[in-house]
Amino acid sequence: MVRSGGRQIPVVVLAGFLGSGKTTLLNHLLHRSGGSRIGAVVNDFGAIEIDAMAVAGALGDSTVSLGNGCLCCAVDSSELDVYLERLARPEARIDVVVIEASGLAEPQELVRMVLASEHPGIVYGGLVEVVDAAEFDDTRARHPEIDRHLALADLVVVNKVDRAPDAGRVLGLVRSLVDRAAVVPATHGRVDPEFLFDCRPAEERVGQLSFDDLHRDDRDDHDDHGEHDDRDEHAGHLHAGYDSVSFASGRPLDPRRLIRFLDSRPEGLYRIKGYVDFGPYDAGNRYAVHAVGRFLRFYPEPWPAGAERLTQLVLIGTDLDTAALGAELEACVSDGAPHADEQGMWGVLRYVQGAAEDPAA
Repeated sequence: MVRSGGRQIPVVVLAGFLGSGKTTLLNHLLHRSGGSRIGAVVNDFGAIEIDAMAVAGALGDSTVSLGNGCLCCAVDSSELDVYLERLARPEARIDVVVIEASGLAEPQELVRMVLASEHPGIVYGGLVEVVDAAEFDDTRARHPEIDRHLALADLVVVNKVDRAPDAGRVLGLVRSLVDRAAVVPATHGRVDPEFLFDCRPAEERVGQLSFDDLHRDDRDDHDDHGEHDDRDEHAGHLHAGYDSVSFASGRPLDPRRLIRFLDSRPEGLYRIKGYVDFGPYDAGNRYAVHAVGRFLRFYPEPWPAGAERLTQLVLIGTDLDTAALGAELEACVSDGAPHADEQGMWGVLRYVQGAAEDPAA
């Protein structure tokens, strides 16, 4: 999302116990990112392919910089800001950073590290917890702290549902353990990247041929919009995992009503993005909004010259009552009062840079 004075890069924390499928999911995102550039910070041993180049073996304390601007490195808490600084450099042209945590890492600490970063070029992009549906009961018995991890997550990917004979029961159990998080079933870590970040169109990509370009024909063959079976590893319609709501209004929104809506947003609503027109409350600026899980932030920025003054929002989540959400957003439209009271924007300003809530608290 855009901030005043520049672009902010979302930093997604990808967590889960050993064998849950984190690396598989990250590889899937790297291969299906469209024209987007993903910076990967890996706090584990393993091999990751980035733009058809393999970074293999035990990474240890080394840093491997790929020529196309992606970075894959091993990191501890004292080094994270250093690596985020490298990834956020304009010349790297990174669109999203994914931190793949060690299978034994404490996700809450990684989230705190990202939120504590003072780098103006990054923004928290959510905690994604990956669980193995087939081994969930055993994992929970060995690692009871998984319940706490799930309660902190913004998005839970229940992976390997094709291998679980009682996947429905596992999904229901996971949903009972989360706190408003979206829960998405998956096989082979196949989650639509648009659920996590905005994919740049592939034709905008500049530079060497990417892994995504090499597999475009294969994707076109499989990623159709016909009927599919989520258990089939060849199913291509990834959008089936989530719902989306688009909202536009040519009339300004009332800031108090919008904050009431945002503060009480329903379970499963994972992302909100777009721009808000608050009319007379701030006639000179539109407000970019970035919400992921319980994290919410607004960014005031001047209206572009000649731009039509519209509110345009996209909401993404799972098991959403899309009609109800649309009606709630419509109820946020201002009644047309020509003047703004000076306290009306206080709720919004709580979520402007420097005053965001801490989802790990």
